[in-house]
Amino acid sequence: MEVKSYQSQAESLLKEYILADPLVPYTSIVGSIFACKMVYDLAQLISAVHFKSYSSFSNIQRVEWSNRAISTVHAIFITAMSLYFVFWSDLFLDNQLASLITFRSSFLSTFTLGVSVGYFLADLGMIIWFYPALGGMEYVIHHLLSIAATACAMLTREAQFYTYMVLISETTTPGINLRWYLDKAGMKRSRAYLINGILMFLAWLVVRILFFMYIFYHIYLHVDQVKQCRTCVQILVFSVPVVLFIMNAVWFSKIVKGLVKTLAKQQ
Repeated sequence: MEVKSYQSQAESLLKEYILADPLVPYTSIVGSIFACKMVYDLAQLISAVHFKSYSSFSNIQRVEWSNRAISTVHAIFITAMSLYFVFWSDLFLDNQLASLITFRSSFLSTFTLGVSVGYFLADLGMIIWFYPALGGMEYVIHHLLSIAATACAMLTREAQFYTYMVLISETTTPGINLRWYLDKAGMKRSRAYLINGILMFLAWLVVRILFFMYIFYHIYLHVDQVKQCRTCVQILVFSVPVVLFIMNAVWFSKIVKGLVKTLAKQQ
């Protein structure tokens, strides 16, 4: 009986406080930051045991190794959730005339955005703390824009659909991290490195260039709905994808140059 009583109290605490609707954003952010710390520690433990080259890394290389593990786990999670919400969930279907697409949200969609906000905050903190070892000013700008847009959609529960469309771009992150791992493992001239470069080029082209054009087209078709959102949401919807697209185009040109060099070396 005592066990059931404690279980009932725990469930009540979870539903009424920790996962209560007004607290969902904050619960998910805090939980995400703790999850980032857990992944970071696990990456260090696993790498020290299973990767021989890990012991020869400098301290900052070990930090980046574990930091990229966090970003890979987040990218896999948020990509899966974003694809679900954008293409398979009934929440944002255009044929649902009951409400405007820019005002739709759910417990799960809000919670998931909180997870991303927590990740971007944790990663930005690491980038600033170890600046510029983990990334230059472009990474700081990217993360600040991501935090602003994601947090705004999470707190206002407006334009979440467009936030998830942009977050699909995280699809390319695991490939980028894998390329870094292959480089540090001394496999820069391997076939795996070449295949990774080609796949990264294709993924970047589809997800961060062509798909962003579709995002612009979708916003254009629903501009009247976007204009009914709060001013801060409108500013973010109209500006963030544009800035990120410009950054994606600059990075894409570097990817193309890198792939050309890799192919030339293979020949």
